[in-house]
Amino acid sequence: MAAAAALSSLAFLAAPAATAADNPYQRGPAPTVASIEAARGSYAVSQTSVSSLSVTGFGGGTVYYPTSTSDGTFGAVVISPGFTAYESSISWLGPRLASQGFVVFTIDTLTTLDQPDSRGRQLLAALDYLTQRSSVRSRVDASRLGVMGHSMGGGGTLEAAKSRPSLKAAIPLTGWNTDKTWPEISTPTLIVGADGDTIAPVATHSEPFYESLPASLDKAYLELNGATHFTPNSSNTTIAKYSISWLKRFIDDDTRYDQFLCPLPRPSLTIEEYRGTCPLGS
Repeated sequence: MAAAAALSSLAFLAAPAATAADNPYQRGPAPTVASIEAARGSYAVSQTSVSSLSVTGFGGGTVYYPTSTSDGTFGAVVISPGFTAYESSISWLGPRLASQGFVVFTIDTLTTLDQPDSRGRQLLAALDYLTQRSSVRSRVDASRLGVMGHSMGGGGTLEAAKSRPSLKAAIPLTGWNTDKTWPEISTPTLIVGADGDTIAPVATHSEPFYESLPASLDKAYLELNGATHFTPNSSNTTIAKYSISWLKRFIDDDTRYDQFLCPLPRPSLTIEEYRGTCPLGS
């Protein structure tokens, strides 16, 4: 009897370790709606500037990263601004995402007029710099990378995912691209559109982007309610909430975030429409 009890106790004690081994990239406490909607996550964040003069292939930028080294390395995300815009237009995402447990690189492009294909190449150049030469490279897991971008930067996000299938996540924000079909993409992709977008209307951009992605892909379409093309340029809880959940699920393979993505979110004051291919991780 005592032996059986001892074995039972050992099995109970071993369970958490087994769970951790199954999910080695899990970072931070168990998520709640409040934690993913918060302006800051559980990690303290530092930042470092990267001069355009010290890099090639993109225009420099700012790296935001968790100051903690006790949790090992982190997945990383590079974010591109849109046509005629600078890094400052998407800088709010840097500390917001980094505080949830990512290294985040918001970049400037070589010129503000660069087209989506160029922005896609620049996102990949920035990822290579981040993982190979940056001052924070030892904090980054080079096998767990993602891309984001606004407008033409969103179009560039799709270009980057098409060019580098090893990427774990892609999130175009009110993306613009003359190419409307993306059947080649194998990276889990969250398309974010805006119901009031007159520059990249969802009917001719975000919706066909989403519909053209493979049916077998983990993909989702979030259409913001009461939003415009430029909504991603300001702090936005809905964008942050679902971006964090998507990045956590596919860069960190953290199934604790499934609850925010499946069942599919319903229309609300901030969501006009949400489509997706649950279950995740198929």
